[in-house]
Amino acid sequence: VQLQASGGGLVQAGGSLRLSCAASGRTFSGYAVGWFRQAPGKEREFVGGISRSGDRSNYADSVKGRFTISRDNAKNTVYLQINSLKPEDTAVYYCAADNRRTPYGISPEAGSYDHWGQGTQVTVSS
Repeated sequence: VQLQASGGGLVQAGGSLRLSCAASGRTFSGYAVGWFRQAPGKEREFVGGISRSGDRSNYADSVKGRFTISRDNAKNTVYLQINSLKPEDTAVYYCAADNRRTPYGISPEAGSYDHWGQGTQVTVSS
């Protein structure tokens, strides 16, 4: 499966963005999807994920209550809604797909994901 992340941009603190991760090539409903981010000079970190079915999602503590992941398998797309943006959210955001989970499984480990999008830059100004 090939992934294409989009929707990043420059926003002021307190603003919102919706990132999209569009998939092509395989049946997307067979993949759990994770969102990761990497800020300059920092390790890539898991921000959240959604199960194959879309019935379950989980989030890193640092983003809970502000980030929401959803998916539309009919459109082969997963979304990351980011609200109340903070300057520390500035990073390149990546989506990744994992087809080894159970229907409700989500892995926070980057190594679990075999397919990665190219990343989309989110910059939050204070």
